[in-house]
Amino acid sequence: MAEVIKDIQDKAYEAIELAKKSGKIKKGTNEVTKAIERSNAKLVVVADNVNPKEVIMHLEPLCREKNIPYVLVSSKEDLGAVAGLSVGTSSVAIIKEGDSANIIKEIKIKLSK
Repeated sequence: MAEVIKDIQDKAYEAIELAKKSGKIKKGTNEVTKAIERSNAKLVVVADNVNPKEVIMHLEPLCREKNIPYVLVSSKEDLGAVAGLSVGTSSVAIIKEGDSANIIKEIKIKLSK
Protein backbone atom coordinates (compact mmCIF):
# COMPACT_ATOMS: atom_id res chain seq x y z
CA MET A 1 0.00 0.00 0.00
CA ALA A 2 2.80 2.43 0.90
CA GLU A 3 4.40 1.74 -2.51
CA VAL A 4 1.17 2.67 -4.31
CA ILE A 5 0.85 5.89 -2.30
CA LYS A 6 4.49 6.80 -3.03
CA ASP A 7 3.94 6.05 -6.73
CA ILE A 8 0.85 8.28 -6.83
CA GLN A 9 2.76 11.09 -5.07
CA ASP A 10 5.66 10.81 -7.54
CA LYS A 11 3.23 10.88 -10.47
CA ALA A 12 1.48 13.93 -8.98
CA TYR A 13 4.82 15.78 -8.80
CA GLU A 14 5.61 14.73 -12.37
CA ALA A 15 2.17 15.91 -13.56
CA ILE A 16 2.70 19.32 -11.90
CA GLU A 17 6.12 19.73 -13.53
CA LEU A 18 4.73 18.90 -16.98
CA ALA A 19 1.61 21.07 -16.55
CA LYS A 20 3.77 23.97 -15.34
CA LYS A 21 5.67 23.88 -18.65
CA SER A 22 2.94 22.94 -21.12
CA GLY A 23 -0.37 23.68 -19.38
CA LYS A 24 -1.45 25.82 -16.46
CA ILE A 25 -1.33 25.44 -12.67
CA LYS A 26 -2.71 27.39 -9.72
CA LYS A 27 -0.75 27.63 -6.46
CA GLY A 28 -1.95 28.31 -2.94
CA THR A 29 -5.14 27.39 -1.12
CA ASN A 30 -7.22 30.39 -2.25
CA GLU A 31 -6.44 29.88 -5.95
CA VAL A 32 -6.91 26.11 -5.67
CA THR A 33 -10.24 26.49 -3.86
CA LYS A 34 -11.53 28.78 -6.64
CA ALA A 35 -10.35 26.32 -9.31
CA ILE A 36 -12.20 23.45 -7.57
CA GLU A 37 -15.40 25.48 -7.06
CA ARG A 38 -15.40 26.45 -10.75
CA SER A 39 -14.72 22.80 -11.72
CA ASN A 40 -11.57 23.95 -13.57
CA ALA A 41 -9.14 21.75 -11.65
CA LYS A 42 -8.04 18.49 -13.30
CA LEU A 43 -5.90 17.39 -10.34
CA VAL A 44 -5.42 18.81 -6.85
CA VAL A 45 -2.27 18.11 -4.84
CA VAL A 46 -2.18 19.10 -1.16
CA ALA A 47 0.68 19.07 1.36
CA ASP A 48 0.09 17.17 4.59
CA ASN A 49 2.46 19.24 6.75
CA VAL A 50 0.37 22.43 6.67
CA ASN A 51 -0.31 24.15 10.01
CA PRO A 52 -2.98 24.83 11.02
CA LYS A 53 -4.80 21.96 9.28
CA GLU A 54 -7.93 24.14 8.97
CA VAL A 55 -6.24 25.92 6.05
CA ILE A 56 -6.60 22.83 3.83
CA MET A 57 -9.37 20.81 5.52
CA HIS A 58 -12.06 21.94 3.05
CA LEU A 59 -10.15 20.86 -0.08
CA GLU A 60 -10.67 17.09 0.10
CA PRO A 61 -14.48 17.19 0.59
CA LEU A 62 -14.75 19.85 -2.16
CA CYS A 63 -12.76 17.64 -4.55
CA ARG A 64 -14.94 14.66 -3.69
CA GLU A 65 -18.10 16.67 -4.32
CA LYS A 66 -16.80 17.89 -7.72
CA ASN A 67 -15.25 14.50 -8.60
CA ILE A 68 -11.73 15.94 -8.95
CA PRO A 69 -8.75 13.65 -8.17
CA TYR A 70 -7.02 14.62 -4.92
CA VAL A 71 -3.48 13.61 -3.91
CA LEU A 72 -1.92 14.20 -0.48
CA VAL A 73 1.87 14.66 -0.41
CA SER A 74 4.06 14.90 2.65
CA SER A 75 5.88 18.21 2.20
CA LYS A 76 4.74 21.72 1.29
CA GLU A 77 8.40 22.60 0.62
CA ASP A 78 8.67 19.85 -2.03
CA LEU A 79 5.29 20.83 -3.47
CA GLY A 80 6.39 24.47 -3.74
CA ALA A 81 9.68 23.47 -5.39
CA VAL A 82 7.90 21.30 -7.99
CA ALA A 83 5.49 24.17 -8.70
CA GLY A 84 8.45 26.48 -9.36
CA LEU A 85 8.31 28.46 -6.12
CA SER A 86 11.18 29.33 -3.81
CA VAL A 87 8.86 28.80 -0.81
CA GLY A 88 6.53 26.00 0.20
CA THR A 89 2.90 25.92 -0.90
CA SER A 90 -0.05 24.21 0.77
CA SER A 91 -1.72 23.16 -2.47
CA VAL A 92 -1.48 23.11 -6.26
CA ALA A 93 -4.21 22.56 -8.84
CA ILE A 94 -3.61 21.63 -12.46
CA ILE A 95 -6.01 23.69 -14.58
CA LYS A 96 -4.80 22.82 -18.09
CA GLU A 97 -3.14 19.42 -18.32
CA GLY A 98 -0.83 20.09 -21.27
CA ASP A 99 1.59 17.14 -21.47
CA SER A 100 0.46 15.78 -18.09
CA ALA A 101 -2.92 14.45 -19.33
CA ASN A 102 -1.79 10.80 -19.46
CA ILE A 103 -0.21 10.94 -16.00
CA ILE A 104 -3.44 12.43 -14.57
CA LYS A 105 -5.37 9.53 -16.15
CA GLU A 106 -2.97 7.07 -14.49
CA ILE A 107 -3.44 8.79 -11.12
CA LYS A 108 -7.25 8.63 -11.49
CA ILE A 109 -7.06 4.89 -12.21
CA LYS A 110 -4.80 4.25 -9.20
CA LEU A 111 -6.96 6.37 -6.90
CA SER A 112 -10.11 4.50 -7.94
CA LYS A 113 -8.66 1.16 -6.77
